[in-house]
Amino acid sequence: MAQWQYEGTTIEGDFRRGEVDGDTKGAATLKLRQMGVSILKIKKKQKEFEIVIPGFTDTVPIKSMVIFTRQMATMIDAGLPLVQALDLIGNSEPNPTLKKTILGVKSSVESGSSFSDALKKYPRVFEELYVNLVQAGEMGGILDTIMNRLAEYIEKAAAMKAKVKGAMKYPVTVLVVAMSITAGLLWKVVPSFAATFRSMGRAELPAITEFVVGISDGFTAKAPFLMAGMVGMVALYKVAMKTRQGPYFRDWMLYHGPVVGEVVRKSSVAKFTRTLGTLVSAGVPIIEALQIVGKTSGNLVVERAIDYTRAKILEGRNVTAPLMETHVFPVMVVQMIAVGEATGAMDVMLGKIADFYDAEVDEAIDGMTAMMEPIIMVVLGGVIGTVMMAMYMPIFTMGETIK
Repeated sequence: MAQWQYEGTTIEGDFRRGEVDGDTKGAATLKLRQMGVSILKIKKKQKEFEIVIPGFTDTVPIKSMVIFTRQMATMIDAGLPLVQALDLIGNSEPNPTLKKTILGVKSSVESGSSFSDALKKYPRVFEELYVNLVQAGEMGGILDTIMNRLAEYIEKAAAMKAKVKGAMKYPVTVLVVAMSITAGLLWKVVPSFAATFRSMGRAELPAITEFVVGISDGFTAKAPFLMAGMVGMVALYKVAMKTRQGPYFRDWMLYHGPVVGEVVRKSSVAKFTRTLGTLVSAGVPIIEALQIVGKTSGNLVVERAIDYTRAKILEGRNVTAPLMETHVFPVMVVQMIAVGEATGAMDVMLGKIADFYDAEVDEAIDGMTAMMEPIIMVVLGGVIGTVMMAMYMPIFTMGETIK
């Protein structure tokens, strides 16, 4: 559907300028007349030319989204008209991407669209969960309450995501540094020592020195093949991620992993329960809520479990039995959801589960970090210590010979 830019006056004589949707100019004109706008000028909106560079696309920070959502809740609660609230927030928004989006939403609302329909036009900024909650708030007349809940949800979800990413970043960073140091020692340091020993005419070297020098020689000789192998593995991974089963296998490995898996499982449960609880409390039907939760889960193992549960509910079953059959969610979680379903307070129970698992994620991250730190240090110290000992043992031997 095309968009048309117009200028006109209302019945009261007020000047209006904005955009309206319509398949043709006649349809857009008719729509404006039904809105009580006398048209002065109307033309088809030109498509904006935008250059998108991979890895450098515009994004909206979480903090900006939270501030926008809270400001909207405050202004709506104060009785300010929606268009005026969007205009005030949009013109004062420092983030250019969000500013352009808010003013675009304002223009659509002015043209007769609902707030939720206007948000749907910007899926890169407002995800499906956000739009559906706003729609539920509009239908229930509690938009200010929903916006406050959305702000709280975004804050908690962002905090959870930051915790998990921080937990994953530490061991990966240390591992990369350890591998880089080891490669540097084998590539530059060990060959220099080996050349010195050989130039001094020493035929016999300590066994550990011979072992490290052999690894260094093999590493140096086969470095191009190792680099090619690493590039090939990255390319193979990217190809696998484009297949149907590749992403699911990756998510399955992460979900059931021995160390990282505990953090992934608990964070997935926290996100599932918090998202579902927010939707249910807003009055979104359980079938639609599960569909949204599945799409926003971020893990294909969880998504398939939710899709299975949703399909069984459509067949007439309750929520908890299919969840138990998936063997993805802990038994305690399913039992607590069953209690909430039986008492009619599922949203409250889901919120309590989410709060509990937020704390569990913190403990799991602390436990994983505490366990991995000494392991990483021992391995890194062992590798570097072995190389250093192998290089200095011949020097000590030569000292004893000279004595």
